Amino acid sequence: MLIQTTESKIRVSRKRAMFRQIRYVAVWLFLTLIVVGGLTACRSPQKTELRKLVPNGAIIYLEIDNVARTLELLTAGQAFRQFAESAPDYTIFENVQIAVAVNGFETIEEDAALNFKPRFVAVAETHAWSWQTVSFAENQLAGLVVKNFGDDAKLEKTERENGTFFTWTASDKRRVYAFVRGSLIYFGTDATAIEKCLAIQKGEAESLAINELLTRVYTENNLAFGYVSTEGVKQIAALAGVSVAVETTEEAGGRSFIAGIVPQLLQNTTREMVWTANKTERGIKDVFSISLTPETASVVKETLATAAQPTGGLIDFLPAEFSSATRYNLQNPLIAWRSLLFAAAKNSGAARGNLLIRFSNSLLEPYGISGAETFLSQIDSEILTAQFDAAGERSAAIVTVKDVEKLKSSISKEINFEFAPRLQGNAKIWFSEDERSAAAFVENKLILGDSESVLKCLQTKQSGRNFTRNQFFNLFSESESAAATVGIDYDSAEKIVGVLATNKNENKKLGTFYFTETRFDEKGIERVTVSDFGLLGTILKQIEK
Repeated sequence: MLIQTTESKIRVSRKRAMFRQIRYVAVWLFLTLIVVGGLTACRSPQKTELRKLVPNGAIIYLEIDNVARTLELLTAGQAFRQFAESAPDYTIFENVQIAVAVNGFETIEEDAALNFKPRFVAVAETHAWSWQTVSFAENQLAGLVVKNFGDDAKLEKTERENGTFFTWTASDKRRVYAFVRGSLIYFGTDATAIEKCLAIQKGEAESLAINELLTRVYTENNLAFGYVSTEGVKQIAALAGVSVAVETTEEAGGRSFIAGIVPQLLQNTTREMVWTANKTERGIKDVFSISLTPETASVVKETLATAAQPTGGLIDFLPAEFSSATRYNLQNPLIAWRSLLFAAAKNSGAARGNLLIRFSNSLLEPYGISGAETFLSQIDSEILTAQFDAAGERSAAIVTVKDVEKLKSSISKEINFEFAPRLQGNAKIWFSEDERSAAAFVENKLILGDSESVLKCLQTKQSGRNFTRNQFFNLFSESESAAATVGIDYDSAEKIVGVLATNKNENKKLGTFYFTETRFDEKGIERVTVSDFGLLGTILKQIEK
């Protein structure tokens, strides 16, 4: 169940592929915001229901109800002020609304690598006069397109009923489109999607407003919210399978297995996803609600139930400084493991499922565990993992032991318990032959990981300078979720400020903290994260690159 460590090993590969898609949409979204931000005259405070303007077939949907308010609250925290020379003025975006609808993905081979580009349309309600909107499309928007496409980009403008249609074509045949009608700007990479939007206004097509789920999650307090449909889950799953397979291994058989099992597993267990972002006293609160099939949801709710508040004392070994730490608190780790394994096998096809079960023990081998079931049967409900670098190469797991000898039999043979241990205080430490990994038994605890991390945890217990002194300790220790993670990010704040403002010339690294809780209920999975910039900041960071 060392899920956090598992995530760390594939996080970089998965993000590379998915962030290429996020960045592509984010760049064009940002260009659109720059354009509509200049349309300040004669705005009306009356809100437009943007969901009524995009097709019901959209597989991914993102909406910001008030761009100015969202940016103001996103940059109101201490982290932004520490990096920015001054607070930006967002009044030009007041009452500007924007929505992005993704209708599918296009697979393109670039430099012998697959790249996935979304076909999307962005709709901006500027609340400006029609002539102003057309003027900006002809000038500022055209200038930004040329900057992205090159000076030889060609513009074709067509006057149509109640509006003007723009088509820009690059020398390599890439195209972007825009349609201006009244105070609305439709902009995107998919002309068909724009046409579908226009068909809605004629009563010839259904809009996303008929989706009752979006109606339920929408409130005026949302900074932003998003939605991934069942079809969207399928397409993203297919992309994730290919991306993870390519980045994880160069072996053809391994790639084939991963590329096949990941999409099938996600498609057969996940229905849809909803995301909302709101401002709280602690920061931006992102809530991700993942709807699972009824059978899958019932299984995970029952078998991944949380235990009573743990009192195992594992936190005493957690150093005050780390990249991220996760506490799993499950009634029965072995039952949780088995249920996840068999659910994965059942939903990935007979052949792949049997193969997955047959080699299930090997899934935890990268973490020094050769017998997963034995290991999980001989530990208590609480599992604490810590990463001491962003890549996850330096990490440790801390558990409370039931039977020492049985637990030893589940640990990788690289650590030979037949040799005499080294003693450090009341701890007995066994190392691998190359001394890169270690297992330490102290009191009734096991610390397993790379040697440096294991020794660091032992020193923390001896010195008393542990995580209990951290300002986030109460959040972490009092959480009643199945999994709680606290981490520090030294990379995002400076880049996000670079998009929205001017960075201070200070040669120092400042970290921003985040806290995530994961719960399982009758509908599926709820994942709540509180951080300085949230998912919106992650999207903005892609523009900085």
